[in-house]
Amino acid sequence: MSDSSSSPALAEEAPPYTLWQLVAYMLRLGTLGFGGPVALAGYMYRDLVEQRQWITEADYKEGLALSQLMPGPLAAQLAIYLGYVHFRTLGATLVGIALVIPSFLMVVAIGAAYVAYGGIGWMQAVFYGVGASVIGIIAMSAYKLTTKSIGKDKLLWGIYLVSGAITVITESEIIWVFLGAGVLVWLLRAPPKKWSGRMYSVAFAAPVVGGAAAATVNWPQLVEIAAFFTYAGSFVFGSGLAIVPFLYSGVVVEHKWLTERQFVDAVAVAMITPGPVVITTGFIGYLVSGFWGAVVAALATFLPCYLLTILPAPYFKKHGRHPAIVAFVDGVTAAAIGAITGAVYVLGRRSITDAVTAALALATVAVLWKFKKLPEPAVIVVAALAGLVLYPLMTK
Repeated sequence: MSDSSSSPALAEEAPPYTLWQLVAYMLRLGTLGFGGPVALAGYMYRDLVEQRQWITEADYKEGLALSQLMPGPLAAQLAIYLGYVHFRTLGATLVGIALVIPSFLMVVAIGAAYVAYGGIGWMQAVFYGVGASVIGIIAMSAYKLTTKSIGKDKLLWGIYLVSGAITVITESEIIWVFLGAGVLVWLLRAPPKKWSGRMYSVAFAAPVVGGAAAATVNWPQLVEIAAFFTYAGSFVFGSGLAIVPFLYSGVVVEHKWLTERQFVDAVAVAMITPGPVVITTGFIGYLVSGFWGAVVAALATFLPCYLLTILPAPYFKKHGRHPAIVAFVDGVTAAAIGAITGAVYVLGRRSITDAVTAALALATVAVLWKFKKLPEPAVIVVAALAGLVLYPLMTK
């Protein structure tokens, strides 16, 4: 008599790495990973799936799909999910902290310098070079994700192109496009045998996460910061700079915490520092209310995305291999990568402003294409130096 509980199919193999190896990798990525969410997702695929083979292609795709469906920063959510794959909640927690803490410390240090010296005049020059180079890095990451995940599948290519076009036209990532793409592929490739209560469906918990950090704080401004950034982290879909318009309306227009110049500098800080782009919330929090303002703003932004990743993660792990779920994930992934590719154009319009920045972006693509093992931080350093030299010449 066989015991289904001991079936090899149900036995989970020990991962070929330790939790601390993954945490160390995320610390390094958070310290040296430039380029925003698309680039970070590309680095994780290259390093963890292709090179080290710590994470399977299926687990990565599930994580990418979940990260696109949930509100919050894509790169942080993807990292949290990858930490959950083999080490569950502890792994998700430590990996999430490891990815975010280096860039948080950097923006706090830059915020202190900004307040002490009255602005960052040199940052425009650095951003001039880095912003253009980052577009090249993102374009290469999008290309790799496209070739690996879309392949020659005509249905997925159709979804990919439509999603990319919608992103370019609307300059945002629309959750219903991802959901619709997943449902379309599911219905075409693994339709339910009957519409019943037993039919597999995708249901996601999207709780309203309260400002827990603010509950024990008596300072009204910290409570206000916690409430605003919790809302931003809970309800803003999209990744990277997609959150910028929402932050602008709240930080500059509604609350008047920052001037427009300060807000632009905050976005520039996020772009020239490694790690998740939305760590700009830490910089904004510092300008508004010092160190504890930075801590509260960052926690309030990332706590919802953490909860909205680990809560549905067990469902993905348990049912992720079912044909209906595989089809749904394939559709969502195609739409997500299409949106990422469209975002290259959207972000490029803001960063590539003349022939010099266009040349820097193209040079970045050419260099990364030719030297596939060249570390991106080295490219960023060269681009920053080029910006310091070229920007004064272009603005004379």
